[in-house]
Amino acid sequence: MNIQLLPKKSSKASIWSGGLTYEYMIYPKTANYADRDFEFRVSSATIEEVPSVFTKFEGYYRYLVMLDNNLQIEVNKEEKVYEKYEILEFNSNDDVASYTKGIDFNWMVSEKISYHKLKITSHNQNCSAQIVILFSLDTTVITIEGKTYHLEPHDLLVIENPKKKNIMLHFSTECLFGILDF
Repeated sequence: MNIQLLPKKSSKASIWSGGLTYEYMIYPKTANYADRDFEFRVSSATIEEVPSVFTKFEGYYRYLVMLDNNLQIEVNKEEKVYEKYEILEFNSNDDVASYTKGIDFNWMVSEKISYHKLKITSHNQNCSAQIVILFSLDTTVITIEGKTYHLEPHDLLVIENPKKKNIMLHFSTECLFGILDF
């Protein structure tokens, strides 16, 4: 089992059409965002232009969570509103435009991945997924098998669990909790 703490302050910014994006992780490490050959990518972005048209990624599924604001969005010409921390799920090939400025969490997962799910939880979790992502919404302490990790707001903790060992996770506050199995 491999556990990585990826602080927000260590992520590098790049420009997208609507603002800045901060990539935390791309998997596998040999993948390239521009080549669209990754299995998943975790990032956070600023939405600074209104409207902002989201980049399409054929063959990917997407989870988006606003971290500081409600989200007014149009998906395939259907208007929707999401509350702060409410999870928006969509096909990354959809026509998506945001009418809200703010900061988001963004998780893109290849459609080749057999199972993936994102939820918000503050409850202890018992899981055996191959990959677990934990994104802190506030200052958080996460304990995994007796080892403690201190996360600042918008830090990412990634657990690679290739043997699918059953692990207990303890949270001090709410986190985004994502799992995937290949």
